[in-house]
Amino acid sequence: MTVSMSRPAPEQVAERAQEIYATLMADPEIGRLEKAVSQYSSDWDDFYGYPIIVEYNAVTDAPGLFKEAIRAMAIKSAVWDLTGGDERTAELPLPVPVDTMTHAMMAQFSLLTRMMGRHGIQFVHMTDMEHGNSAWDHGDYTHQVYKTAFGDLNPRYWIGAEETERRRLVLDTLYAGIGVTERGKRVSIPLATTAA
Repeated sequence: MTVSMSRPAPEQVAERAQEIYATLMADPEIGRLEKAVSQYSSDWDDFYGYPIIVEYNAVTDAPGLFKEAIRAMAIKSAVWDLTGGDERTAELPLPVPVDTMTHAMMAQFSLLTRMMGRHGIQFVHMTDMEHGNSAWDHGDYTHQVYKTAFGDLNPRYWIGAEETERRRLVLDTLYAGIGVTERGKRVSIPLATTAA
């Protein structure tokens, strides 16, 4: 279901997003956040986010994904600011790998809370509202704002909707062979030991 909403002009959001991004990158704890997020990969399961990146490597891809996630969160925060705190409007669609990195960021709750408090920034991320928007794709509102604020997207991580689904279908087939189905929501791998 696609929800129709009124959003500020991309140029206006881009200007505020640049300010937020610069503020975050100058925060005294930004290095700690990046380190924590980079280490988070071993603590949770992800079947359909990072694995859609060709030849994904948790160590070497972490810096690029972190940069894209901070930029994406700056854009969402800018929309929040410019709409007077409209959470639904600010919950912009993101490409799956970038969105997955934002999930890892949100897990650093106490650190993010301090950073937001220091700068008066509100991060926006509500899973129950993500799916009310259409999937991220090239040329959409998020892309327009990003291009104006930060230039060209990194195509390694900003994977369009059609290609994302194609890659997920490949993963569906591979995972089903080991008992992982329903896009990772159901796992039937025989882990129990059998009595002799």
